[in-house]
Amino acid sequence: MSALDALLVALGAAVGAPLRYLANHLARERLGTTPVAGTLAVNVVGSLVLGVLAGAAVGGAPLALVGTGFCGALTTFSTLALELWDALEDDRPAHAAVTLLLSLVLGIGAAALGWWIMRP
Repeated sequence: MSALDALLVALGAAVGAPLRYLANHLARERLGTTPVAGTLAVNVVGSLVLGVLAGAAVGGAPLALVGTGFCGALTTFSTLALELWDALEDDRPAHAAVTLLLSLVLGIGAAALGWWIMRP
């Protein structure tokens, strides 16, 4: 990785991380939903963007900026795992199962849609 690539990753992350925070905040404050909705939203959007990049066969600097930096900071597997754990600890296994299923189906579906839209 070049110094330019590292800088592009950092710049992308500087946009993605605050957007993830804002999405979770909006889900809680404005929509009256749990943080799970914000996590699901950012993970699906990030999956769509990565699918678009893969479908367009983007590489190099744009992939470093958008794919690794922006999407890497926007999406969050660790928060999803914590939310699933919290649901299980609170004796809400159905909630955990639905959250996991929605995350997988919508995330993979969004990535596939993005790839399909951009495929040659």
